[in-house]
Amino acid sequence: MMINTLKRWWYRHKFKDSEYRDLFSRYRGTELVSLDCETTSLDPHSAELVTIAATRIQDNRILTSQSIHLTLRAPASLDAGSVAIHRIRHQDLNQGMEESQALEKLLAFIGNRPLVGYHIRYDKTILDRYFRRHFGFPLPNKTVEVSHLYHEQLERQLPNAYFDLSLEAISRHLDLPVPPRHDALQDAIAAAMIYVRLKHGDLPHPVARQA
Repeated sequence: MMINTLKRWWYRHKFKDSEYRDLFSRYRGTELVSLDCETTSLDPHSAELVTIAATRIQDNRILTSQSIHLTLRAPASLDAGSVAIHRIRHQDLNQGMEESQALEKLLAFIGNRPLVGYHIRYDKTILDRYFRRHFGFPLPNKTVEVSHLYHEQLERQLPNAYFDLSLEAISRHLDLPVPPRHDALQDAIAAAMIYVRLKHGDLPHPVARQA
């Protein structure tokens, strides 16, 4: 959920004596952060975090050297079904961070920069729930959904057509590497590449399917 101007002001006042005060100011820089999470389910209202990854974007550059990949301790809801999706087992999370530690590291990395992602609203809904629990506020960051950017640009070329908006299909159409799925850092980098291509590159001829 996006924080509107009134709520942003309210949080800024509430946390005026806190180290988090500046999070609720309007971002004045030029960087964005591409973010992705691996979770225990597809329900953003109950899913628990397994890994969080993010990388920064500066103009037409993806700063992969400034990436983070955080692994949390295994949540109680990590079962065989979720392991089958992201291939992360309980033993892989033995050295994982506590929730609050991971969230602190994430917050230090992203600040109040806009968040870019594929299905970024899903990730932010889960993160908002965690941040409310541990810090008393949702993430104030604006979000940019790369599949929406992609669809908007193709819609101008070929109105009312149906486009495959899967991450793999978008990557292929934009002549970008197809990421191995269910790896948070690779998905964050893939979303960053899509964003940079759409904002700073030429869009290939549209490939549409009949509805």
